[in-house]
Amino acid sequence: MSSANAFTAVRIILAPLFFILFFLPEQTGFGLQASVFILVPLFLFMEYTDYLDGFFARKYDEVSDFGKLFDPFADVLANMTVLLVFVLAGYLPAILFLIILYREMGIMFIRMLSIRKGVVIAARKGGKTKTVLYIVSAGFSLAIESLARLDLSTGISEQLLVRINLSLYILAVIVSVLSFVEYFRYFVSINKGSQY
Repeated sequence: MSSANAFTAVRIILAPLFFILFFLPEQTGFGLQASVFILVPLFLFMEYTDYLDGFFARKYDEVSDFGKLFDPFADVLANMTVLLVFVLAGYLPAILFLIILYREMGIMFIRMLSIRKGVVIAARKGGKTKTVLYIVSAGFSLAIESLARLDLSTGISEQLLVRINLSLYILAVIVSVLSFVEYFRYFVSINKGSQY
């Protein structure tokens, strides 16, 4: 396995670990404050691997059709897992998560159809932008949750922080839908006249 794909695989492994560790203190009744010092570095490292796999793929010329599919697959799995955590924690409304989930499944379907025609659709600019917004929104939720677990106050009401967080999620959903349109138009342009 190439170093780029290894970093991608790490992201897949860390996603369910983040889910478990987030809710473990609630289930066991201890380690709530300590969990912050595990969850924050874990979240940051998990997202950093997304940069590392691309960096090593370019540096060592490890760009491949497999990598072009494996990387977005890992992104979807990791992002959906983290976002589900914040749905269950009450930061992300389920309807917004559902829109994001449907968008991601739609893109996966488009990619599968393209592969049948021998075309691999790599991540596009809009897709990368929505991923950044997913990370920023989830990171904001994690920051609010961390402050609450540590019993720290920022001087800003928690309600205001939650509203800001919701606005970030709404923006992420809008960009997500727009990027789906971008992918769909690209898919149509490269498959004109094709029969499925």
